[in-house]
Amino acid sequence: MQRFKKKKLLLFVLGIFTPLTLTTSKVNASAFGAEIFCTMRDGGNDHESSWNAAYTYIKKQKEGFFKVSPKNAAQQITETVIREKEKFSYCIEYLDNLHPNRKLIRDLEKEDKQKRKKLEKELEEANEEIYEKFTDETLDRYSY
Repeated sequence: MQRFKKKKLLLFVLGIFTPLTLTTSKVNASAFGAEIFCTMRDGGNDHESSWNAAYTYIKKQKEGFFKVSPKNAAQQITETVIREKEKFSYCIEYLDNLHPNRKLIRDLEKEDKQKRKKLEKELEEANEEIYEKFTDETLDRYSY
């Protein structure tokens, strides 16, 4: 009984401290990723090489089966730069390159939605035409 309580307590303590250690490494990885990105951009490197270096670093710091997506890494860098404005004041001008043109994405999504609605309407009209061709007599399975 005493042994079971010790195991239970040990699992409880591990359950509390494990997420704290994982969160700290994520914060450190994103902070250093932001530092890599901003330092490279400030040094005259282009966006692509700076982004690849920062993203590779952030991705390698994440342990486990699932890795950080590029969108998530860009978000982490942006959050770090905004959170630490004094440290990364020179980097704010480069943040717009981390995120694609959101207006363009919204417009494309709106266009896709309109196309889907149009296709759904056409399909519904075609189904109504087919349904109108059938009478009650053609649907009666015993009418020969």
